[in-house]
Amino acid sequence: MNRKWYAAPYGVWMVIFTVVPFLLIIYYSLTAGDGGFTLSNFQRFFDPVYIKVLGRSLGIAALCTVFCLLIGYPAALFMTDKKVDRRGMLILLFVIPMWMNFLLRTYAWLTLLESNGIVTKAVNAVITFFGGEEIRLLYNYNAVLMGMIYNFLPFMILPIHSVLTKIDRRVIEAAQDLGANPFTVFIKVILPLSVPGIVSGCVMVFMPAVTTFVISTLLGGGMKLFGDLIQQQMITTGDWNFGSALSMVMLILILISMFFMNKFDNGEGNIM
Repeated sequence: MNRKWYAAPYGVWMVIFTVVPFLLIIYYSLTAGDGGFTLSNFQRFFDPVYIKVLGRSLGIAALCTVFCLLIGYPAALFMTDKKVDRRGMLILLFVIPMWMNFLLRTYAWLTLLESNGIVTKAVNAVITFFGGEEIRLLYNYNAVLMGMIYNFLPFMILPIHSVLTKIDRRVIEAAQDLGANPFTVFIKVILPLSVPGIVSGCVMVFMPAVTTFVISTLLGGGMKLFGDLIQQQMITTGDWNFGSALSMVMLILILISMFFMNKFDNGEGNIM
C-alpha cells in the first residue's frame, strides 16, 4: 500500500475544516447579502471607528509581544542552564496551565483582579502604605494586557528554549577561551544564535494576541479589539459579509507581520 494513502485522512480533515471555511470567508467578504459581487465590505473597513480599533489591537498585541520577550527570554535562558531533569520539571510548570481551558484561565484573572482579589489587595496595600490612593486593576487596558501576557507567555518561552538548548556549547567555550566575559558571550554568541527562537516566539505570541477577543471581553469592561468586532459582526449582528471582510483584513495584516518578522530570521542565526 502506498504510504501516501496514510495521509489521506489528514488531507480530508484539512479540506473540510481549513480549505472550505477559508473559501467561504473569501466568498462572503466579496459578496453582498443578495450574493452579488461587491467591494463595499472592504470599503466599510476604512471607517475611522474600525481603524481606531485595529490600531488599538495592533498596539496591545505588540506591547504583549515585547513584555513576553522581556520575561520569556531570561526564563528560557535560566532553564537552559539547568540539568535535564530539572529543566524538564521547569518546562512542565510552564506547560501545565496550558492544559486548562483558555476561558477558565481568563476567568481566573477575574477573581485575582476584582476588588477583593488577592492581586488587587496586595497592590493597593503597597500603594496605601506609601500614602497613595487605591486603584482598580480590573476592566481596563492594563487588565487585558496582563491577561494576554499570562496566556501567551509559554508560546514565547518554549521556542526560545528549544533553540537555546541546540546551541553548540563548544562555541560558547571557545569564546570564553578567547577571553570573552559572560556579557560579551551573551551579546556576541548566544543572542545571535537564538534569533530564530526569538522570531518564532514573537510570531506565536503576536498572532493570537492581535486576534483575541475573549480576554478583552472578560477583562476589558467593554474595551473592543479587532477580534471583538469580527465576533460581533458574525454572531451578534449576523453580518457575515462584513465580518468576513474584517477577517480577511486581519489575515492580510498577520501575513505582512510574519513576512517582516521572518526578515530578521535567516533560519540559522549568525554570530556577530
